[in-house]
Amino acid sequence: MLDDLDLSGIQDERARALLVRLLNLIEDLSADLRAAQDENQRLRDEINRLKGEQGKPTVKPDTPPASTDHSSERERHHPTERVKRTKRATITIDREQLLRVDRALLPPDAEFKGYEDVVVQDVVIRTDNVLFHKEVFYSPAHGQSYRAALPRGYAGEFGPGVKALTLVLYFGCLMSEAKIRELFLNVGILIAEGTISNLLIKDQDSFHTEKDALYAAGLRSSPWQHLDDTPTRVNGQKQHCQVVCNPLYTAYHTTAAKDRLTIIDVLRNGQARRFRLNAEALRYLDQVQLSHLTRQRLLCLPWELSLDEAALQQLLSEHLPNLGDQQRKWILDALAVAAYHAQTEWPIVQLLVVDDAPQFTWVTADLALCWIHEGRHYKKLTPWVEAHRAALDDFLTDFWDFYDELLAYRAHPSAAERVRLAAAFDTLFATRTDYWALNDRIAKTRAKKTALLLVLDHPEILLHNNPAELGARQRVRKRDVSFGPRTAEGAKAWDTFMSLADTARKLGVSFYHFIHDRVTGANQMPALADIIAERAQEMNLGASWSVV
Repeated sequence: MLDDLDLSGIQDERARALLVRLLNLIEDLSADLRAAQDENQRLRDEINRLKGEQGKPTVKPDTPPASTDHSSERERHHPTERVKRTKRATITIDREQLLRVDRALLPPDAEFKGYEDVVVQDVVIRTDNVLFHKEVFYSPAHGQSYRAALPRGYAGEFGPGVKALTLVLYFGCLMSEAKIRELFLNVGILIAEGTISNLLIKDQDSFHTEKDALYAAGLRSSPWQHLDDTPTRVNGQKQHCQVVCNPLYTAYHTTAAKDRLTIIDVLRNGQARRFRLNAEALRYLDQVQLSHLTRQRLLCLPWELSLDEAALQQLLSEHLPNLGDQQRKWILDALAVAAYHAQTEWPIVQLLVVDDAPQFTWVTADLALCWIHEGRHYKKLTPWVEAHRAALDDFLTDFWDFYDELLAYRAHPSAAERVRLAAAFDTLFATRTDYWALNDRIAKTRAKKTALLLVLDHPEILLHNNPAELGARQRVRKRDVSFGPRTAEGAKAWDTFMSLADTARKLGVSFYHFIHDRVTGANQMPALADIIAERAQEMNLGASWSVV
């Protein structure tokens, strides 16, 4: 009914303003109606279930339903010409075989012209079961037997091939334990389900140590990091998987919560919490509603002294016995952040690329927000009036055009372009339309200018948080296949091996060869931490921080 309405043709300004208000009222009422209809249907279904009946059946409509996909891939994607690359140079030749032409088929005048090379890739899957005859000597004088040792990697009933393949299939290929066992049985390896579980999580201290080392190297490799989280389960209970990464590595951490203290725990790799009252902590507390009396009593705590959590809680109980839960949380957060910045055991992250969740504030000097995440807010707007849909489409076109300009700046930064883009941001996000919900959304983006334009100061950082979100997606896929670990030991194994697998992929290292090298005890392949440190020197991911 309103698709052909053209407000620009209305000469009376008061009438036009009235129509604008009415159209936005229609948008509000339409949104409320959609929400009420959804809620009413949920309530009807619940009443029917309580009566022992069924809810409304799911019947696919004749017309496509409204899209719930808020991806901006179509707007951002710029197709590039596909270039077919040869694989020949990267294939390792394991053996060569000479193929001859049957001389009986050749005519008398046939002349030999050399060879034509053809590379065929293949793999051999077979058992390699070994019966070891271990020498045994006995010394009557010492009353002791002496037995030959098994080769490295052969402790237990299964050799390094089974152990390495189990880890790679489960964590690298995201297969379930049942499917891994099925594969082994088909090959001829007799193995129990419990044994596979033990191979995955038991006696993995050396791998845990390597994961800690690569995480430390990853944090040192650049002053900025990506961070995101996704739900996960341990023994059926909801927890959170924190993903920290940059172009050189990915590290997974399973945590019970996802608050600010947890984020600090993750950045310190789970070390015991420390707290410090100093001027920095008081600056953070200036931003919250902490009473003057509380602040004065807080000064009774030791100044510039690192405290553990038990000691701090005891001091707060003594000096501020009536402290509320929210005030206590603010104090703990502020003192934990100050302690994190004062410690020297772990590299201090200067900038996080994240979404706009509140737990990330305070933790680092700067927060860079994800442009793609910001764009999703606009995609969630569902205008009913055609003129409003047109206004939204026009603004999103300008939004992603500006995003492309920022991408171009990252490739070729300059002082003049930096000034121009900052001014262009102000112009774009000062846009006013007749669609009030869009205006509100634009104003919210404008308020995030500093966090969205940190790329102008640090061109190394990305405009989005896709690396962390892709890392989180790996955990989601693993969760879909295997649901979740049942013990804390299992959760630690998930974190360690998923970190090793994703880091190996980023570094171009074969995860299978890496795991096999470590399981056999050969240790011929370099540590992932060493490769990260070497690549960090080459890439210089913190170049803009070193400019005075």
